[in-house]
Amino acid sequence: MRSVSKRKAVILAVAVLTAYFTIEPTKSQQLILPRVLAAEAPVNTAASKFVKPKLAYSLKGHTGTVKTVTFSPDSKRLFSGGADSDGSVFIWSTSHGDRKGLINRAHKTAVQSLVVSPDGQTLASCGSDYMVNIWNLKKNQFIRTFVGHSSNVLSLAVTPDSKMLISGATDGIRIWDLLQRRPLSTLAKFDNVIYAVAVSPDGKIFASGDKNGVVKLWDLGTGKLIREFTAHTNILTSLTFSKDGKTLITASRDRTIKLWGVESGMLNRTLTGHNDWVNAISLHPDGETLASGGRDGVKIWNLTTGEVISTLYNHTDWVSAIAFSPDGKMLASGGFDKNVNLWRF
Repeated sequence: MRSVSKRKAVILAVAVLTAYFTIEPTKSQQLILPRVLAAEAPVNTAASKFVKPKLAYSLKGHTGTVKTVTFSPDSKRLFSGGADSDGSVFIWSTSHGDRKGLINRAHKTAVQSLVVSPDGQTLASCGSDYMVNIWNLKKNQFIRTFVGHSSNVLSLAVTPDSKMLISGATDGIRIWDLLQRRPLSTLAKFDNVIYAVAVSPDGKIFASGDKNGVVKLWDLGTGKLIREFTAHTNILTSLTFSKDGKTLITASRDRTIKLWGVESGMLNRTLTGHNDWVNAISLHPDGETLASGGRDGVKIWNLTTGEVISTLYNHTDWVSAIAFSPDGKMLASGGFDKNVNLWRF
């Protein structure tokens, strides 16, 4: 009887999701002038464009903390999700700053992470309702729900070939086939909450980070653990690979950002500058510039020198999400103030 009830619940959830995937254009958001702190250190010509980025739009509509932001591959659309009571996902136009679509009730509770496949076909979302949902962006349709996690799903990553999706949660990591729309494997369950996952540029390995600050590197083909090491002294909140895949960049509530050798597991550099938790990081397409968000705003870093290029203070509360656009011309940040800020370089 329990299995029958569970199937009925999933069918009902699918019906609700399908009914509420709508495109609703609205008026442009108000243009707000930026408050930008001058660069903390001298910068070279290549980095100079990041010194005083322009705040193009402050996008409003969320009713809770914005937990995740991500761009479409062509950089024309921005997706945001968070702790809205109705679990909504907002779709914004990056050229005009207006809302182009809304996925109402994408999740029963908070939306924790959003990713768009590199081919631009698929949007994946995960939430505190234990679900991973898949959407077809070309047809503006809900596809299906991946059911399997028994706890909050906190992070998502998609492979470069757009074929596989990785989800991290309290109960471990699961790998899903996006083409066949089915589960592929479940990695060994952990005692620790998995806060972040990221896939290498060549799609051969992926990294996970947990509440104890431990990094684990996995072979994506076999699912076997390659190596692990303690990267931080507090929760590991975000991680990303360098463009060449040789460096793993990690962020933590211990207020630091660290650069690690993927092959060696050795620490190459520590970035210090945040005075509190670092909640999110994003690597610019140039591979030399990093953005980070935390309680003390958004910081833009020169990875070559390890210096802060600029600090952006336009959020009135903690910054919880951040993402560079694929074309490298924009930066989006989301915060506890329920706003999404869109910057141009």
